[in-house]
Amino acid sequence: MFALSELENDALIEIFNIGVGQAAASMSAIVNEPVAMSVPSISFLERSEAARLLDNRDPEVERICGVSQHFVGAFDTQAILMFPEDKSLEIVRLMVGEAVPLKELTEMEQEAMCEIGNIILNSCVGTLANIFHHELHGSLPRYHVGTSDEIMIASGSQSDTVVLMLHIDFVLERHQIQGYVAFVLDVTALHDLKDQINRYIARAMGQE
Repeated sequence: MFALSELENDALIEIFNIGVGQAAASMSAIVNEPVAMSVPSISFLERSEAARLLDNRDPEVERICGVSQHFVGAFDTQAILMFPEDKSLEIVRLMVGEAVPLKELTEMEQEAMCEIGNIILNSCVGTLANIFHHELHGSLPRYHVGTSDEIMIASGSQSDTVVLMLHIDFVLERHQIQGYVAFVLDVTALHDLKDQINRYIARAMGQE
């Protein structure tokens, strides 16, 4: 299985924490309360292992809400933001306020989650693009609901790809929600990513 060195891993977590920090600022403005987001860990997994990780997170949660976007540029990847379905409604409720009836809330869910996915995924990917000094262009967000395996398949990930899983802690004043961002990468994209990380480290150490 593909792996990064400890230095490469720490550098990538640092980059993603910058990205989710920017996403948190945008989310704070939407929900009108402080939002803190962090990436405590990342891992490289096969697609089936990534689906199992999501299932094992909470065995009682069967359905997951996902928002995916395809990015091309410095490397090619399918990015997916995922929350348990009940948590996605909780986030939408924070966006639109307590007064909206549940029926209307569920009707708004797809549009609202696409907006949230757009904010978080583009903050992560935009930070990568800026730090790597390469452009990454994204498609429009797509909304998915289903089991973890269905989300992975619906978003276009194939069995021969590797999934870079970001565990995201999403903490609001009165709520704590855990979600995941997955970057689906083929062999070429994995090596492109590793190359870009090492160029970033070299620049940071004054070696480039």
